[in-house]
Amino acid sequence: MKGPHICEVIKTLDVGGAEVLLVERLLATAPTGKRYTVVCQRASTHELAERLRSAGVNVIDLGKDPRPSRLVPVIRRLAPDVLNLHSPLPAALLRTASRFWRPRPVLISTVHNVRYGTPTMLLDRATGWLDTRTVAVSPQVARAFTSWGARTLHTRIHGVSVARQRRWATEAARIRQEWGVPEHAFLIAHVANFRPEKNHGLLVAAAAKVIARDPRALFLLSGSGPLHGQVAKRVADLGLDGLRFLGHVPDAGRLIAASDLLVLSSFHEGLPVVVMEALAAGVPVVSTDVGGVSDLVTTGRNGLLTVPGDADALAEGILRAMRPETHASLRRGAAGSADLVDVKRTAEWFDRLYDEVCPRS
Repeated sequence: MKGPHICEVIKTLDVGGAEVLLVERLLATAPTGKRYTVVCQRASTHELAERLRSAGVNVIDLGKDPRPSRLVPVIRRLAPDVLNLHSPLPAALLRTASRFWRPRPVLISTVHNVRYGTPTMLLDRATGWLDTRTVAVSPQVARAFTSWGARTLHTRIHGVSVARQRRWATEAARIRQEWGVPEHAFLIAHVANFRPEKNHGLLVAAAAKVIARDPRALFLLSGSGPLHGQVAKRVADLGLDGLRFLGHVPDAGRLIAASDLLVLSSFHEGLPVVVMEALAAGVPVVSTDVGGVSDLVTTGRNGLLTVPGDADALAEGILRAMRPETHASLRRGAAGSADLVDVKRTAEWFDRLYDEVCPRS
């Protein structure tokens, strides 16, 4: 008898937070007889889709015709036992349509973010009662989501491969050589696409202050996006030789694992994958105190949190973390936080959840 068919539905399979969390979980899932299909409306890059396919996960990309209405006939033909919905608009559509299917799939929603417009949130609220279970990826997401008067949530911090990040950390010297990092440099990584919410302007302002006071500092920025040119011009105008642009870096977790510090300058975050990758590798984090970052980072234990939008505060946090005794203490705390972000535990948790809601398994 075939095991249950689990269909995970997500808007895109681009390299973003929700997408990476889903892929990491599926890659960490032990074989228990369940069959998995991932359906996305588009995948503008094929990096994540190919990782899934190479692991035996069926991936259906509707990129040639990404209209939301296309999801209904495609998923109806798949006849899944469980639908796990990762994006609110496709979720609302499929909740409504699947009411008329026989047999009807069990509905689960995984909530990755709450920064949606009011119409989207109201539509989600109007249809969310059809879910059998709803899972928030962090306490911050759960708090914000329930403030809308929505249904009760399970909270499950997702994660990354701790084993992989630790392996890359042992290869730090070689990885640093790949990027031409001087032997005695203090390597500070920033991994984020160049979009407004990532606030690269704040990062550049803070980096200029740090480099002026401690010439060991070397900032490596990974990412691409519409604001790259504007930020690069600002760096050139300031003459910041201690800040370099790497462009899009596949497997950016390697860069993070080889760094001395991860920094985030955002004015909005959900539960950042890069923070999980840093802690898994034992790398401390200095970040603006936004979104779900504080669910992972505790000031003085595994990193430092600073006031959002304050370049002086971010610079002081970085300089404090660069002090040898402070850095050693924060590294120990980061390494001790790895269990919190171990995706193997999350994969096991979802496997039990699917068994619970799908008696045929």
